[in-house]
Amino acid sequence: MKLFIANKNYSSWSLRVWLALRVKGIPFSEDLRAFDVENEYADFLEFSPTGKVPVLVDQGRTLWESLAILEYVAETRPQAGLWPEDEATRAEARCAAHEMHAGFLPLRAACPVNLRRRVEALPVDAAVQKDVRRIETLWESCLESYGGTFLFGSDFTIADAMYAPVVNRLKVYELSRTQAVRDYSATITSLDAWQEWEAAARAEPWTVDIDEVYA
Repeated sequence: MKLFIANKNYSSWSLRVWLALRVKGIPFSEDLRAFDVENEYADFLEFSPTGKVPVLVDQGRTLWESLAILEYVAETRPQAGLWPEDEATRAEARCAAHEMHAGFLPLRAACPVNLRRRVEALPVDAAVQKDVRRIETLWESCLESYGGTFLFGSDFTIADAMYAPVVNRLKVYELSRTQAVRDYSATITSLDAWQEWEAAARAEPWTVDIDEVYA
């Protein structure tokens, strides 16, 4: 299995799949291609039908879109436990994961993932504030309802993979101070896989100007 990704400092969608595979101990090889903004990522078309990352190649199949990749891995490797076993819990986890995949566009646009960014508050508009409040409510509800350190209990699931990049956004732009955010962020950033990714991100030589956002 080969996973094509881009810059670890910025590529939130790459992080989602990479983190899930690492946390669950699923073997894969990594092929990192740096973002080439000036050429509109033309070289990504060598391996990606959409010209975007991540892309997973497995058993002759080419998969794109982070959530679809994770669903595929969950189906082909059920022993990894990427979804909760309980049907009702699994349904809610899927709702949360899809909400992240399709939503929170103002937050994602205004506050790109940037693991090297210094922590500094960023003034944001009402739409971003609404996204942050929804995330705070969702995380608090999940942690209280399922009583675990992850969103749906004691095990890392696809829902956690989908929300993991938000941990960086909320921290470096100083967007939230709620206890639920602090607790959940501590859980995610304490993962060995997260720390491995972050160390690699900080060591990267590339800078993408459009993702360097300061007040």
